[in-house]
Amino acid sequence: MLANTFIKTKITDRWRFLKKFIQNPHDVGSIAPSSNRLTQKMLEPVPWNHVHTLVELGAGTGVFTQMIYDLVRPDCQVAVFEKEEEMRDLLKREFVGFHMFPNALELKDSLSSIGAGRVDCIVSGLPFANFSQADREKIIRQVRETLREDGLFITFQYSLQMKTMLQAAFDEVSISLVPWNLPPAFVYTCK
Repeated sequence: MLANTFIKTKITDRWRFLKKFIQNPHDVGSIAPSSNRLTQKMLEPVPWNHVHTLVELGAGTGVFTQMIYDLVRPDCQVAVFEKEEEMRDLLKREFVGFHMFPNALELKDSLSSIGAGRVDCIVSGLPFANFSQADREKIIRQVRETLREDGLFITFQYSLQMKTMLQAAFDEVSISLVPWNLPPAFVYTCK
């Protein structure tokens, strides 16, 4: 019975994601949620035992959120940003204890509202390719301002468009390809 519920939930999430993409491809950015392989690659560099504050930008249906929920320390403060209201409401119900916010452009103020000035790790599923240059710069600037000195910013994109901007903003940027995702994705790990 549990396996059937899990399969139905996965199918429902995929359908919801596709529907939201069709309604607003600019904000959703992909036709399908991230694969398990992309999720693992994104969260692999996170030093879970040392993370006290973590942020997720662009949570969608909660693929990364679920693994974050399973791996974070009980005392870790987590802030999740998802613009799409229906998906954000579902995340609120599923991930009780996580702080939910609607707008990554208000990252710094939102974190300040919960007393989280500096964070250990920011994981992003935002479709930066769909954003204006000004919005990309504003988000990356706030990411830099809110990360601790030794913090991590991990994001993925479907192209290398963000490479130059991220290399200018961070001391160290490593890039890896995850071919088994729809579409294949580049993971940027920034320090």
